[in-house]
Amino acid sequence: MLPVRIRIDLSYDGSNFHGWAVQPGLRTVQGEVQRALGMALRRDEVWVTCAGRTDTGVHARGQVVHLDVTENELVAGAGRAQGPPVEALVRKLNGILDDDVRVHAARIVPDAFDARFSALWRRYAYRVADAPPAYDPLTRNHVLHWPRPLDLAAMNLAAVDLLGLNDYTSFCKAREGATSIRRVERLDWSRDEQGTATMTVLADAFCHSMVRALVGCLLAIGEGRRDVGWAREMLARAERSSEIHIASARGLTLEEVGYPSDEELAARLLVTRARRGEHEVERRG
Repeated sequence: MLPVRIRIDLSYDGSNFHGWAVQPGLRTVQGEVQRALGMALRRDEVWVTCAGRTDTGVHARGQVVHLDVTENELVAGAGRAQGPPVEALVRKLNGILDDDVRVHAARIVPDAFDARFSALWRRYAYRVADAPPAYDPLTRNHVLHWPRPLDLAAMNLAAVDLLGLNDYTSFCKAREGATSIRRVERLDWSRDEQGTATMTVLADAFCHSMVRALVGCLLAIGEGRRDVGWAREMLARAERSSEIHIASARGLTLEEVGYPSDEELAARLLVTRARRGEHEVERRG
């Protein structure tokens, strides 16, 4: 029987995980999700692909993964549960997983869907409490407590210089064979009613530690240690600098991943893989 592709939407509190990716002997989100899927589907081994790997301590409200299963596995996994097998799978997974991981939905998608390569954009939020009224011990694992007041107007002025299609090498940890060219479509700061400052950033993709480096750069400007033009100078340098502090993981959350319609998935996959091929040619040359 031919397999079917399943999309799963989930969220997690990253505080007690060593990041997303499987690591021997360590508790990771991918490891827990695959363990639960193996139990639910009665398979010895399950492998999932995610929209974006998160580092140790980073949270997710809108992570997306996919995997291939047979219809027989879905039906067997549902057991005597009422309703569609994919809905039964959601209930079963949440019964297996610990409370710091929750599955919100699962559905059958076209074979062309790829949680990673089909994505049009990823949206992250970084939250900072920079004044005592915003400090909340109940959110201490999800909001960075900053000891000095931040000038969000200056940070937003600086953020404009970081928008667009650029080489973000200055804001990335280098990885062999990986490109640092990204398109950042949104980058801005705002405050909620409690006074918590939130940076929202949306891009086609992010390289390793990029969001936290952007935060670190803008925090230095927001507290007055650097002027507004410093962000532009760092971007133009196009080399990793120890001057840019990588902000703590605790304030960072993957909020949402955007995908094209089912009818456009195949075309999107071709575009994404073609771009990766171009980068590989540039690197080898």
